[in-house]
Amino acid sequence: MLSYWNDYPTIQSKLQTVCSLIEEQLCVRNKDIQETLIEFARSGGKYLRPAYFLLFSELGDPAKKDQKQLIQIAASIEILHMATLIHDDIIDDSPLRRGTVTVQSKYGKDIAVYAGDLLFTQFFDLLTQAMNGSSYLGINAASMKRLLLGELDQMHTRFNKQETIEDYLRSINGKTAELFWLACIQGAHFGKSAEKIETLAGQIGRNIGIAFQVYDDILDYTADQYILQKPILEDLAQGVYTLPLILAKEKNPEVFAPYLAKESELSLEEAQKVAELVVTYGGVQKAKDFAQRYTEQALQGITKLPEGQAKEEIKQLTKQLLQRTF
Repeated sequence: MLSYWNDYPTIQSKLQTVCSLIEEQLCVRNKDIQETLIEFARSGGKYLRPAYFLLFSELGDPAKKDQKQLIQIAASIEILHMATLIHDDIIDDSPLRRGTVTVQSKYGKDIAVYAGDLLFTQFFDLLTQAMNGSSYLGINAASMKRLLLGELDQMHTRFNKQETIEDYLRSINGKTAELFWLACIQGAHFGKSAEKIETLAGQIGRNIGIAFQVYDDILDYTADQYILQKPILEDLAQGVYTLPLILAKEKNPEVFAPYLAKESELSLEEAQKVAELVVTYGGVQKAKDFAQRYTEQALQGITKLPEGQAKEEIKQLTKQLLQRTF
């Protein structure tokens, strides 16, 4: 994880502190579960959300910041993200996450549910330490609710052959963009930026999150399993019809209908054929164009941030993350 941040030495050092705090929070009596959670925390995630939080916190007045508080909030964001990933893997019955055996695959769904729930409690434990009395305690609770509603929206639309772009956006706004929004807006807030910068930070985070999820969904149709570090076409097999498929079948529904009618009975060979059709009918390219529009909106917002190293690093990271060539 930390090697990803070699070009951001200040953030790299702070993320190491965040990682150490997370590991302290994962201390439980069951040492097998503790080691599994620590391994999960170390297993290749880039810590993007706490990194954006810390970068946006650098925009404000350095004399007014509480560095311990910033580390605690950054850790809480990643712990919330980890909890949702564990629960995602339970729902999807995923054997791998970041190339590592998932908690549910290793210990069963019962233990995985409680492990994910434990992380939710640790999320709020850190928040109460860091921001008790702040309005952002309620904002975090509301954000967690929207995140979970986004996941429920996705479950509700599984195998829905009439799923629209609006349905898709509603889901990813909750399950992915919400956490980027939260990281950026409260980074600006607790970094003591002006209110207008706080609002702008949230808008930038929302656009980054949407573009990030669209690119992630494109990878399901273009990457091999080694690169993706999870089973390929997993979303399609689970009935999660993401933007590349939605766009490809907009004007060609009859081509996809025989395959989608099979729902959970779709074979791997048939799923691979659907992936080929998604590329043939322009779904991947249209999805790239869609993500690019949100990328440009994010970068345009970044130009309005206060001048300085933090702004340049936010711009550099966002380009690195979103201007993909696959």
